[in-house]
Amino acid sequence: MGLRERCLDQSSRILYRRHKSLLSKMMNADMDAVDAENQVELEEKTRLINQVLELQHTLEDLSARVDAVKEENLKLKSENQVLGQYIENLMSASSVFQTTDTKSKRK
Repeated sequence: MGLRERCLDQSSRILYRRHKSLLSKMMNADMDAVDAENQVELEEKTRLINQVLELQHTLEDLSARVDAVKEENLKLKSENQVLGQYIENLMSASSVFQTTDTKSKRK
């Protein structure tokens, strides 16, 4: 192999290494960009998941509160019925609330 062929061969190897190095750097840069995009996407997904979980807990709390209010409402309705019956019984037993025909008694 002559000097010229050795120089060309060496130049080819240098160019190949530079090309390979440049290609590697470009691929790394692309991967970094993809990694950055993935990181942003992952952070957004994480934020959304946390928000969904928080909303689920809020919904569970509200549902429990609604159940408690319904139960209290039923209890109060029952107590109102008892009190209403009690008042009705008192009124029927009291002479003040009894309907009497005073005119017919006077005659």
